[in-house]
Amino acid sequence: MDRSQEIIRTSWIGIIANVLLAVFKAAVGVLASSVAIVMDAVNNLSDALSSVITIVGTKLSQRPADRKHPFGFGRIEYFSAIIIAVIVLSAGITSLIESVKKIFDPTEPSYTTTTLVVIVVAIVVKLILGQYVKRKGEQLKSDALIASGSDALFDAVITLATLVSAGVMLLWDVSLDGILGALISVVIIKAGIEMLASPVNELLGTSISAELTKQIVKEVSDFEGVHGVFDLILHNYGPDVKIGSLHINVYDTMSAHEIHGLTRKITMQMIERHSIIMTVGVYAIATGENRHAELQTHVMQSLAAHRDIVQVHGFYYSEKDQMLSVDVVPDISVHDEAAFVNKLTSEIQPLVPDIQVVIVVDHNYSEG
Repeated sequence: MDRSQEIIRTSWIGIIANVLLAVFKAAVGVLASSVAIVMDAVNNLSDALSSVITIVGTKLSQRPADRKHPFGFGRIEYFSAIIIAVIVLSAGITSLIESVKKIFDPTEPSYTTTTLVVIVVAIVVKLILGQYVKRKGEQLKSDALIASGSDALFDAVITLATLVSAGVMLLWDVSLDGILGALISVVIIKAGIEMLASPVNELLGTSISAELTKQIVKEVSDFEGVHGVFDLILHNYGPDVKIGSLHINVYDTMSAHEIHGLTRKITMQMIERHSIIMTVGVYAIATGENRHAELQTHVMQSLAAHRDIVQVHGFYYSEKDQMLSVDVVPDISVHDEAAFVNKLTSEIQPLVPDIQVVIVVDHNYSEG
């Protein structure tokens, strides 16, 4: 079973659980002639909506790529997660408003044995369902499932808080209904905002995780002929498709045929292991005892000695083109990049007085 099938299967479990709980509540409500329990059963049917949204989003995300969407529709999953997060956020805001009303105008709850049984069953079912769906979402890296599971857990917590406040009211004649509801509502609103943050960040373009960065750099560095990995950039087009690029250092003695073979092996491994469509660029390391190699060593060492430079790479020197170029990654403390470049250029220029010096400022696009 692939990832999409697992997400759909988990969502169906959520729908079935909510429907069965709704049927149970409706049956008890009819037998007990309780309109409140029957209405709560209807509410459970609406809770299945988040699972339906997850299924629809997952199905749509599996549509094959077309001319207008060459990277597929994987990002639709993020929209599904956003919709569910908005539902959770709306529920939290609604709950907060109602809880504040109860603080200023408390009402004494009345529970029968029947309603208590329904509440306990609902709490147990929602806790088990929420934990299961959220855990599967974390395993499958599905923001929609995580949000759906959290929605079920919050339902259970709200119901439990209502039960606790009722017990306190019956035992000590103190109304905590509104206060507990308000506190839990704030927690739900905070969680809803956090749920929104993850898919929104993916759509905006979040940085690559330090773990994935280290893994890719290590894997590429292990290829024979690679002497450094730089400029790693990834664009997320859904959990199953990523587009990326990086540069590798190779000795200038490698032939075009050897470089072609090396970059082909790297791209094949990236797609097989990480589902990343990777473009591999090449930086040449000068070898031997010549002017080019001497300049490279001198320039790289001089720039690397700066405390406000994190990395130096991409050295290029050509007497024919009358140009010396090198890439630097500055520390976050560097704010005036133009002044920074001028300072470095004036330092390197005396080494090649008759040649144009080009300092290229790169940036780190990963957490690593």
